[in-house]
Amino acid sequence: MTTTRLKIGGMTCNHCVRAVEGALKSRPGVRNATVHLQEGAAEVEYDETQVAAEQLVAAVADEGYAAEIAGHSAGGAR
Repeated sequence: MTTTRLKIGGMTCNHCVRAVEGALKSRPGVRNATVHLQEGAAEVEYDETQVAAEQLVAAVADEGYAAEIAGHSAGGAR
């Protein structure tokens, strides 16, 4: 298992948090996802043999939020 921190942009409420958590948890290999509204971040624990960090970013972007791997520049726009 690997844990990755994502920076999330565009979240304004608890509905946003639930949407992002749901998108992350629906990916195969994701064991847990915790989204922090105030920090604009998510911590995701996942099996790197089943899902890549870039796929987690894509899952968040598919929900309409900006996302990137903390410390990296990646895609996603709101």
